[in-house]
Amino acid sequence: MASARKRPRAETEDNRAECPFVIKLVDPKDKEQKKKAKRRRFEGAGDDDDTSQRINLQMSPFSPSGKLKTYETMDLHYQVEPAKKWTDMTRYNSFVLNGVKYFSEGFIYVANDSSIERQKSSHEPIHPRKKSDDDWVARILEIRASDEHHVYARVYWMYWPDELPQGTHDVKKSVSGRQPYHGINELIASNHMDIINVVSVTSPAVVKQWYEENDDEIQNALYWRQAFDVRTYELSTVELVCSCNTPAHPDKLLVGCTSELCKKWMHEDCIKEQALRDTYQRLGTDKPHLPPESVKDEKDGDEAKRPLSPTETGAGVSAQHSIDVKAHDGSDAVHVGNDNVDVKQSEDEDAAAAREDSLAAASVGARATSEKDDQDTPIKMSSKLLPIVGNKKPGRPRKRASEANGDSSKPWEGLFEVALKTVDAGPPLLEFKDLREGIVGGEKIWTEPVRCLVCRSQVN
Repeated sequence: MASARKRPRAETEDNRAECPFVIKLVDPKDKEQKKKAKRRRFEGAGDDDDTSQRINLQMSPFSPSGKLKTYETMDLHYQVEPAKKWTDMTRYNSFVLNGVKYFSEGFIYVANDSSIERQKSSHEPIHPRKKSDDDWVARILEIRASDEHHVYARVYWMYWPDELPQGTHDVKKSVSGRQPYHGINELIASNHMDIINVVSVTSPAVVKQWYEENDDEIQNALYWRQAFDVRTYELSTVELVCSCNTPAHPDKLLVGCTSELCKKWMHEDCIKEQALRDTYQRLGTDKPHLPPESVKDEKDGDEAKRPLSPTETGAGVSAQHSIDVKAHDGSDAVHVGNDNVDVKQSEDEDAAAAREDSLAAASVGARATSEKDDQDTPIKMSSKLLPIVGNKKPGRPRKRASEANGDSSKPWEGLFEVALKTVDAGPPLLEFKDLREGIVGGEKIWTEPVRCLVCRSQVN
């Protein structure tokens, strides 16, 4: 396999740390490599040759919760060149730089061209180097030194999302740079191995793995959840949440459904957008928001106005078991008696006769048509006639003009606002504000409970 790609550095200058070592990635299944090793053993190759051809295995310190398609782990087979010079150096557990002690398996900030140029432009001394926002982050795997002036660390690089190279892909699609779900302090672990001179280290770093069910792990620290495999340019998958099936953003609020059958996590933005959509569909541009008590009072008033049914208190005990309702074309009155209910829609004799003739003609015409088309299959007319509105069959509702043109505008913008309120001792609430002008009555500010976007149960 080709040599591991080094992070780009300019040509060596006085202010840059020189490093003579290169990492070469090796495929242990390479048959040609095995043949060469076997041939050397038979030819009695020396110890130096054996050292130079030795294949090392680095067990990955990173175990992402997501999946990688090609390889099951991030473990890496590699060689160091020149191998003998590397193995001849003494191996150490730590080193001290500018009074700070750094340990193997620890995370560090590493200066690069951008951070060095920033220090130069600020007229600060280059040595000792200070941490910069442009610094790279790495995890130390091994420390070796020939003397105090030649100390080196073999590292795995951590990537900022913006640094993901072209050609990076996850299981389903290509990924280019920072994604909408990446947080400000989010890193991506990798098995991109390199050897650096430790004088380029600027400070220790605190990096934690983020398990998405535990936000406490990422407070006041850098964190990672995805991994990048340098051999295949694969990015590990990330858990999908919410009804939109997209990853969680670590810097934004997630609300969990409290139903034992659901337990789905939801984005705050998705909750608010669905709430505004529902509110706009309910109130539109001109209806006031009435509190639940007012809606209940209106319903109670309607209940008081309608006639009593036989099962209600005060209803006539001598009511009949059924009532005939006759269809009509005119606008006739509905009579309500004191002791019984008599609903009758009358027609004048001429209208009734005309309607009977029309129905009879329709029945004969339908049967004649059937007999003409299929002599053995008469059509039976239903005695119940449904109202006919126009000549078109019911169909799908037409799209609004904005939808037909691909416009994804939000019609509630400028009309309503909503904020998600969370408290320690109670369930989350949605606080709405009515921004419409000229609306008479109703409330301008009100709250509603949060409902799960998946199962629609109330979040408690």
